[in-house]
Amino acid sequence: MKLYTISGLGADEKVLEKLTFNKEIELIHIPWLIPNVNEEFSDYVLRMSESIDDSEEFYLLGYSFGGILVQEIHKLKPAKKIVIMASIRCDSEKSKLIIAGQKTNAVKYIPLRIFNDKSTFFYTFFRKLFDPKNPKLTQYFRVKDPYYLKWSMDKVAHWKFEKIPNVIQILGDKDIVFPIKNSQPDFVIKNATHLFPVTKPKEVSEILKTIFV
Repeated sequence: MKLYTISGLGADEKVLEKLTFNKEIELIHIPWLIPNVNEEFSDYVLRMSESIDDSEEFYLLGYSFGGILVQEIHKLKPAKKIVIMASIRCDSEKSKLIIAGQKTNAVKYIPLRIFNDKSTFFYTFFRKLFDPKNPKLTQYFRVKDPYYLKWSMDKVAHWKFEKIPNVIQILGDKDIVFPIKNSQPDFVIKNATHLFPVTKPKEVSEILKTIFV
């Protein structure tokens, strides 16, 4: 069975590389595309979905922003099973920070230069959110196009979605980006930040092996 994966905002497949799966699973990672200027989210989702062969059954796995993407893709190309890690199932699970960004439209007013990978502000902000104690954080976030980063953060803030059945949610109990108190996850990773696929790979892998069979 093919399992299509999408990583988190700004991350490539490296953030998921420590995870292991049953030998019957064929992993296919879908890399982030750079959005076209002023591209609608629905059009972007359609482009991301073009990598998926839906002539046969398949699974979807999304981490963080990738979790939002796989749920949107599921509306176009239904998967047999969907797992989201460190992500949310609907907009009512957003954090207060994200809701504030949505109400104020804050991201659109941030200069594009702030999203440059050489920006101290941007790096410090992301490190505090994802895992303040991880000195190697930047090695997992290698999609650094400023327009992509700004566009993606804006889409997360404004995402509207109703819960769909059978989406399996895995959250870390110390996640600041998507706090566990706003959700009712199927699985909880203890003492885990937003970066738990990297920091708790064995525990996460054992869960995934029971789901993707």
